[in-house]
Amino acid sequence: MRGRAAVRVALLTALTAVALTGCSGSAERSAGPPATTSPSRAVWKPRPGLAWQWQLDGRVDASADVPVFDIDGFENSAADVARLHRAGKKVICYVNVGAWEDFRPDRDAFPHSVLGEPNGWAGERWLDIRRLAVLRPIMERRFDMCRTKGFDAVEPDLVEGYGNDTGFPLTAHDQLRYNRMIAAIAHERGLSVGLKNDLPQIPQLVDHFDFAVNEECAQYDECGELSPFIAAGKAVFHVEYTEPRSRFCAESRRLKLSSMLKEPELGAWRRPC
Repeated sequence: MRGRAAVRVALLTALTAVALTGCSGSAERSAGPPATTSPSRAVWKPRPGLAWQWQLDGRVDASADVPVFDIDGFENSAADVARLHRAGKKVICYVNVGAWEDFRPDRDAFPHSVLGEPNGWAGERWLDIRRLAVLRPIMERRFDMCRTKGFDAVEPDLVEGYGNDTGFPLTAHDQLRYNRMIAAIAHERGLSVGLKNDLPQIPQLVDHFDFAVNEECAQYDECGELSPFIAAGKAVFHVEYTEPRSRFCAESRRLKLSSMLKEPELGAWRRPC
């Protein structure tokens, strides 16, 4: 998905404290069997303050002088990733894990029963993230693609469907289980994984994710909520779309966020703090 503004979570913060005990034992709601994939490399651990480029529109423009690139996993090839690696860059694989997209090559792998309401983006519908046994193999194949292309990490998008009108009665408990499964799939493949937005659940998820990606925390006065990642020595890659840098860069530097101004289309243009 391109140029996404942050999905606003409207649920009470108390919902995020739901424990993982007492969950259903049905096959459909199971997280699946224990991992059998062994990572062949150490998981990359990005540290606070790393500069980055985020480009989801088209093939990557490698001209930005930064150590980290976050690019679309489907639209960029192994050769594109290798080109960035030769330049000394780490590369993050953008993958949508919370919504079906009718323009992706694996669109027919999703049964109709897991497709919910449109999410406001053309050709996209929310997924029923309670259906772990259905979605896990699809996401495993997507993360396999990231690994095969040589990516160092994944940015799984739309991991806060529980706060939106998805067409399913999703709870904070469902989201925690799904997000932890997504993190495990990445780690099984030796990939670092970032938590995208989902600020209310950071206390429950910070130990499972290696970095954070955030949109517009300054606009909504939420950047302090990302501090558990910084305190754990994990990078927070942050963008604003409408706030001028004069309104957020000083605070970003104080909080040790990796911040920049981007256009919503997420092309190559960037203005870092």
